[in-house]
Amino acid sequence: MEGANGREGRRYCTNGKAPHQGTSLGPTSEEDPSWRARGNQPPGQCRSPELSVRRGRAAVEFYKTAFGAREIYRVGGTDENQAVVAQLSVGHASFWVSDESPPNKNFSPESLGGSTVRLLLIVEDPRAAIKRAVASGATEVFPVAEEHGWLLGRIADPFGHHWEIGKPLVPWPPARQ
Repeated sequence: MEGANGREGRRYCTNGKAPHQGTSLGPTSEEDPSWRARGNQPPGQCRSPELSVRRGRAAVEFYKTAFGAREIYRVGGTDENQAVVAQLSVGHASFWVSDESPPNKNFSPESLGGSTVRLLLIVEDPRAAIKRAVASGATEVFPVAEEHGWLLGRIADPFGHHWEIGKPLVPWPPARQ
């Protein structure tokens, strides 16, 4: 399937590679244990959340404005086909945004009266990032503060998703005691 940006319609990891290329999922953790020390995911695996929202086109624009997200891929989101599915990236992280689809059991936080997930966005300047998000329409839930080795704050975006925005203040993850 061709996407709006001319790329093949596969979901990609944050490193720009397909979750599994070829027939192998890549080396196992026993074959390449270095991924764990780097704090990365095992080779051949990735996580990319998909946020269900109402008003998908507006959500894509919000994430671009509030977080500086780049649009990687989009299907729909036109006057003829209003429902949107889009992949966005912020730094080295990517996530998907799609209009909710109750017949397919994909509900937005607005339909459910809240969300069961918080997203963590790691940035160099959490205060500036939260200020930008609030100026773009988010609501500050908790101001930025130091706690548990992090400088961290929390916002609710206009579509009901909660984002913790921060950075670690100590080498992360900390050594086990």
